[in-house]
Amino acid sequence: MEVEVNIRVDGAPRRLTVDVRTTLLDALRERLGNTSAKKGCDHGQCGACTVLLDGRRVNSCLALAVAHDGAEIVTSAGLASDGELHPMQHAFIRHDAFQCGYCTPGQVVSAVGMLREAEVGWPSAVTAGQPAGMGSGGGDGPAVVMLTDDEVRERMSGNLCRCAAYANIVPAIQEAARR
Repeated sequence: MEVEVNIRVDGAPRRLTVDVRTTLLDALRERLGNTSAKKGCDHGQCGACTVLLDGRRVNSCLALAVAHDGAEIVTSAGLASDGELHPMQHAFIRHDAFQCGYCTPGQVVSAVGMLREAEVGWPSAVTAGQPAGMGSGGGDGPAVVMLTDDEVRERMSGNLCRCAAYANIVPAIQEAARR
């Protein structure tokens, strides 16, 4: 069975007809020609397919396109604005935070989404002084999350790099967070 889906990808409205079993990743790559999100494991384990879906990072290989009719999707290609790279993209380049580059789009998108989560005080499993699932803002706003090496590693643990460029990815993310 096929259905029509309307989505906004990297700022452009797109209408397509997809089989109800089509993942968002396959819709992006095969139907729309957007190869920014990569197909790595196709099981939600590597993070190469990470996109921002309505502002939140998701593994697009696990999301059905039909479930996101009307959604706003941002890939790493859509992070750039007016021909200028996103600060996270600049930081990855400055820190040489990639080797083969296959995971890089997913890493960059995930890092952007992770910074948004940290800004609003979402704790991770290693966030000091906060019980899991709770902010420490105490009602006066979100908790301040310090992006230590361990904090960044934990928050980015869903994005794997087979080349092991983590030693450069962590400082790149921390630099972009300071900007």
